[in-house]
Amino acid sequence: MINIHSERVLIRPIHSKDALEVFSYRSNFEVNKYQNWIPSTMKEVKRFIDKNPNTFNEPHTWFQLVIEKKDTQEVIGDIGVHFEDPQNLQCELGCTINEKYQHQGFASEALKALINHLFHHLNKHRVKASVDPRNAKSIRLMDRLKFRKEAHFKESLYFRDAWVDDVIYVILQKEWKVIEFKK
Repeated sequence: MINIHSERVLIRPIHSKDALEVFSYRSNFEVNKYQNWIPSTMKEVKRFIDKNPNTFNEPHTWFQLVIEKKDTQEVIGDIGVHFEDPQNLQCELGCTINEKYQHQGFASEALKALINHLFHHLNKHRVKASVDPRNAKSIRLMDRLKFRKEAHFKESLYFRDAWVDDVIYVILQKEWKVIEFKK
């Protein structure tokens, strides 16, 4: 099974033992107001975890990973990877970080490690992220990771009873600079 290490975090598949920690930050509406999924019960989180595919890197699946802080083994966030095309050369990422660990570089560090893996071990051609343009934190994260804004779709998603814009950020394998981390 996949385990990706960086200096401060371990990125690994989500497990049922993570349910309480995932619920603690995923159920916070303010932190997740731009996310599609905000669980209201532990049962929802357990169903979400149970639906995770058994295999990482399967076309047409979303695979959920958690971000574990190495020094405490605490789950501080998660990353969803959508292996979206039949040739399995493109994927989409979505990331959520516990509010108490935001603004400390954990999202950047975890995503850099995962993107390195996607490009240099799985030979992906293209990685993208779909961002609500009102989500300034995610846009700054995309800028730090050197993703480029590729498209801005006006009122293309129906989200929480309203039509909202969707901005697509992308980076190609040939644009990505390998980031090495201490283990």
